[in-house]
Amino acid sequence: MLQVNNLSVHYGDKRIINDISFTLSSDEILMLVGPTGCGKTTILQCVAGLVPQSAGEVAFTNWRSTSQKHIPPEKRNLGMVFQDFALFPHLTVEQNVCFRVKDSTLADQWLELLGLNDKRHVKPGNLSGGQKQRVALARTLAHQPSVVLLDEPLSNLDAALKDSLRWDIRDALKRAQVPAIWVTHDQSEALSVGDRVGVLKDGILQQLDTPERCFSAPSNPFVARFLGEASFLRGQVQPDGINSALGVINKRPESVSDGEVQILVRPDDVLFVESGDKPNGTIDYSRYEGETRLFGITLHSGESIKLRANHEVVFKPGDNVQVAFNANESPAVFPAESSS
Repeated sequence: MLQVNNLSVHYGDKRIINDISFTLSSDEILMLVGPTGCGKTTILQCVAGLVPQSAGEVAFTNWRSTSQKHIPPEKRNLGMVFQDFALFPHLTVEQNVCFRVKDSTLADQWLELLGLNDKRHVKPGNLSGGQKQRVALARTLAHQPSVVLLDEPLSNLDAALKDSLRWDIRDALKRAQVPAIWVTHDQSEALSVGDRVGVLKDGILQQLDTPERCFSAPSNPFVARFLGEASFLRGQVQPDGINSALGVINKRPESVSDGEVQILVRPDDVLFVESGDKPNGTIDYSRYEGETRLFGITLHSGESIKLRANHEVVFKPGDNVQVAFNANESPAVFPAESSS
């Protein structure tokens, strides 16, 4: 089990990582997400031993690194997969994967499982981006690392390839039964692939939980906004629910006390009322997305929300509409003054 306890990193007087702790179990995939410069890659480099920590510890079964006792990267038995592939251009696929591998049967195994058998004697310059990333992953797994660290491995690939390759990588990691920390800036990638998701802001871990919990029960408005489209409505907590511009939400969260709150509204949490005999909003825009349409709506209260509906639903800017909550669960709510 990998353990990161109270990890902090400073570059001079600038704090990059502040007091972060988490554990990584046997074959768990932890996704780290956050805006550019939030510190997610620095955490990866600290775990790898490429950047020394200012405080705290990083420990595995047979080693423990602190600010006083640094364990060099070569002593940690970690594998890294980079966004730029880092392959030897003068070596073939087979030679890249077998580089410094003691047991070549492991290399053969991963070449087979990752669909690279017919590319064994091809050099990286003649491979597609997806094939190069499979080679990089096969090389890493052939060394039997204790932990795999992936630094935005799909960022250099086109959207269609990303969608399929993310599952190939996840399946390979699970088959190898090796834990992994995967850094990404892609929210959908983090939510779909990770067993847990850690959301960072300014070097501080805002939330660490399952993808479902991070999305449906975010710890603060920042996490809500970062992990998906989010609008917020003013609400007034009452004994029987929460009153809002869309009516009363009958399910009152147990943790909420009386008073004003912000209600998190996702585009799928609201729907058009078919009768529409009591309009409560006006269409600002309609964006065709293929299977769905995304509508921007200004409510009569002056608040704005987004609504996603089937592509066959058609409204044009200026149309008056009636919308209502469509959430089956209690909505996430935050204190009225909360903004981060």
